[in-house]
Amino acid sequence: MMEFHQELDARGLKCPLPILRCKKALADVAPGEILKVTATDPGSVKDFQAFCKQTGHEMLSVVENEDAPQKEFIFHIRKRLQ
Repeated sequence: MMEFHQELDARGLKCPLPILRCKKALADVAPGEILKVTATDPGSVKDFQAFCKQTGHEMLSVVENEDAPQKEFIFHIRKRLQ
């Protein structure tokens, strides 16, 4: 299990809301800290990969949790240093 500094629950939200909430949550995280995001939208995997590539944040991991009542995707994103 990866350590994180803040957590965002984006379950049940459809694109673009998980990305918008993530962007807002990252504003409250110090540079270099890690945000854990849990989402259920299958499109969020590609969305978060593109978001990180465009913004310079680092996608540390993407885990698919099939044991949850609804399939979940768990992302660990490190906020860029600048």
